Amino acid sequence: RQSVAVTGAIDQHGRVQAVGGVNEKIEGFFDVCRALALNGEQGVVVPRANAGDLMLRDDVVEAVTAGRFRIWAVETIDEGVEVLTGLPAGERDAGGRFPPESINGRVEARLVGFAARRRNFLRGTEWSSG
Repeated sequence: RQSVAVTGAIDQHGRVQAVGGVNEKIEGFFDVCRALALNGEQGVVVPRANAGDLMLRDDVVEAVTAGRFRIWAVETIDEGVEVLTGLPAGERDAGGRFPPESINGRVEARLVGFAARRRNFLRGTEWSSG
């Protein structure tokens, strides 16, 4: 989605960490969106850890309150992926698999496919399989 900006840092466990300058980042993207006409779809994904420290200009707060601009505060990469795609990230089931229609399920399926292609290539069957 080109209408959504993202800021934050992600640790090795998929947790979104706080960043500096978050107010300026939100306001800068807001200014660009306002210049192109606010449509209610635009917004910024920020670390939840930064949400309590926001000190935004009145015009940004007014646009958020009116639903013309959005700010999503997320704690994990999965939450961010859901905002950006509109699809569930997916959680592993008892067997350790993600739901196939989830983002994580789709990623997992692609990785399994890549691994199979690599095994076939190493066996010399990749080229003959078409």
